[in-house]
Amino acid sequence: MVFKVLVVDDSTFYRRRVREILDDDRELEVVGEARNGRDALDKIELLKPDVVTMDVEMPVMDGISAVKAIMDKRPTPILMFSSLTHHGAQATLDALEAGALDFLPKKFEDIAQDRRDASRLLCTKVRLIARRGVGLKRPAFRLTETRKLPENAPKPAFFKTSGLLSGHLDGAKQPTVSSVRASGKSYKCLAIGASTGGPVALQKVLSPLPSEFPYPIILVQHMPGTFTSAFAQRLDANCDIHVKEAENGDILKPGHAYLAPGGKQMIVEAVGVQHRVVITDANPSDKVSYKPSVDLTFSSLANVFGGDVLGVILTGMGADGREGCRALKEKGATIWAQDQDSCVVYGMPQAVAVANISSKSINIDDIGTCVKTEMRQR
Repeated sequence: MVFKVLVVDDSTFYRRRVREILDDDRELEVVGEARNGRDALDKIELLKPDVVTMDVEMPVMDGISAVKAIMDKRPTPILMFSSLTHHGAQATLDALEAGALDFLPKKFEDIAQDRRDASRLLCTKVRLIARRGVGLKRPAFRLTETRKLPENAPKPAFFKTSGLLSGHLDGAKQPTVSSVRASGKSYKCLAIGASTGGPVALQKVLSPLPSEFPYPIILVQHMPGTFTSAFAQRLDANCDIHVKEAENGDILKPGHAYLAPGGKQMIVEAVGVQHRVVITDANPSDKVSYKPSVDLTFSSLANVFGGDVLGVILTGMGADGREGCRALKEKGATIWAQDQDSCVVYGMPQAVAVANISSKSINIDDIGTCVKTEMRQR
């Protein structure tokens, strides 16, 4: 199958650059270009593309307004191009809220050091979200506005590309459940890993959790460095639990969620009876494809909490989290996966399901309620 792509950007040079990359992929065909959001709306009606790449800042109609209009009139999978700045983070989160499925940095050198890797990741993301077009609709909730970050915020780093991008594996589909009965198992931590589609999915999981949630929550979302702080602030403003970007030395507290900083690695270590977050620079020699890595973080949780963890793997490309979940399960932990139908990309959840690591597949709309039921303190 060949997917039809519409490229939207006010820069003729950038449109040509993206077109050349996408047209080199035999599963993609650029059927048109648009100079701004208004032009994009007209071209979508005429060309009926399977997927749209969209810049954020454009004259006449900006990318966020265009996403809202597209999702209202003719829902279509949209990949945003964003600058790696605080303003870019805010705008990208706004676009995801409006209905865009994923994003990439506009500067290719921020995606990957190797230009071929950057081009390959772009084509892969476009293909994957194009396949998600069936039944696409706008999110039914809003993410609230956030506070500004300091002007001297550090330069972000984006996660490295992976050879296993799609996470597509052969195997029977795990049946979806919509509710659970409390198992009676003891817990000390909730851990959640996500990638493509994760910002919206995490919002849905965390929103039902009460402020008195009895355990700390560890969050690993593949995201650039400047984005994680802005994203944590949005989640914090929209949830009853407290959400923050994790800092080195944070002591885990019940009812608090700690989001791994983009471009770094996060582990948890025991300090007496307490548990402390350790944030480190990603080591290029490490055999991990993502910064932060779900595998690294979850493996550290297996070391300090043993089996007293509920691990949840949400939508995302690749297989990050599979080995970390395996380490947890070997200690007796419970592992759940988001079901295929509600994933933007059924890669990471499929990896743990096919490996028989996860015990349940659950629709994203039901995971938060299931977590509350399973982890209710007795």
